[in-house]
Amino acid sequence: MTKTEKTARLAARARYLAVFIGLIAAFAVITVWNINSGSVRIPVKEIARIIFLREGEQMNIIWKLRMPRIIAAAVLGGGLALSGFLMQTFFGNPIAGPFVLGISSGSKLFVAMVMIVALRYVNFVSSWMMVIAAFVGALIAMGFVLLAARSIRQMSMLLVAGIMIGYICSAATEFLITFAQDSDIVNLHNWTQGSFSGTKWEDVRFFSILILGCLLAVFLMSKPIGAYQMGESYAQSMGVNVKRFRVILILMSSLIAGCVAAFAGPISFVGIAVPHLIKMLLKTAKPILVIPASFLGGGVFCMFCDYLARTIFAPVELSISTVTAIFGAPVVIAMLIRRHGEKS
Repeated sequence: MTKTEKTARLAARARYLAVFIGLIAAFAVITVWNINSGSVRIPVKEIARIIFLREGEQMNIIWKLRMPRIIAAAVLGGGLALSGFLMQTFFGNPIAGPFVLGISSGSKLFVAMVMIVALRYVNFVSSWMMVIAAFVGALIAMGFVLLAARSIRQMSMLLVAGIMIGYICSAATEFLITFAQDSDIVNLHNWTQGSFSGTKWEDVRFFSILILGCLLAVFLMSKPIGAYQMGESYAQSMGVNVKRFRVILILMSSLIAGCVAAFAGPISFVGIAVPHLIKMLLKTAKPILVIPASFLGGGVFCMFCDYLARTIFAPVELSISTVTAIFGAPVVIAMLIRRHGEKS
């Protein structure tokens, strides 16, 4: 190894370390920021005492209201970024994502159907029911996208097809909500717009186990993912069963996207923007680095957007998808312009 190569390797490692330290620091700062924000301001010393010693006057506010919501934004936001990375790997294009391809809208439709039917006839909706419904909806929407992908070679047209699938699912969801009579679903419309509010500790335990388990599984798949990024022929030469691997990517990305939609509704552009920004910061597409960094970045991004959604027009609360679109859509537009410039 030459001196130039050693210097370049050391510089790359320093950059990787700086990115991860920056993400962890941002995660810590935005966590405290979110805990402290709201109608009741809580000093940092009081926050530390409540979290570590479980005592203090504002303990109920932090533990029952703010902490579950913060963890939801962190874990579900990280899951969205992870799902987007898997879809981008599957399609071989950085513009692919669960929201743009209509996957989240498919999940939203099926969860809305289950919630309406369950609340009307059995007056009970379990976390399992919601996740299974969201997973089925995500798989069906993904199936339509894959059918379109077989006849549409241009990624821009595939995105249009995905957007149309999303519009159809959203229209069907609004139709169901319009004709639903049960008074128990009064908050369903707000959920369909995307929100982390109302998260309970039972929900946190459920989706944390599911999404963190998926994160671990995807991280352990870093080597075959890296081989697949080099092309199907190369992956096969490295011993990867490409057909089975592609099925695993579809199932894993759909499960994660469905879980997020089940608990927070559809959230736009996180799955596209965050993995792209992480790759730009790291200056590499190595899965062993991009996977954990994307998860951290997705959590930080959603926590920041949730803070703005709660506080910028308080006491009125914006939908989380509105805020993520404001920051994420320009990234997508920039990617499209950049890719067009590279081809021309």
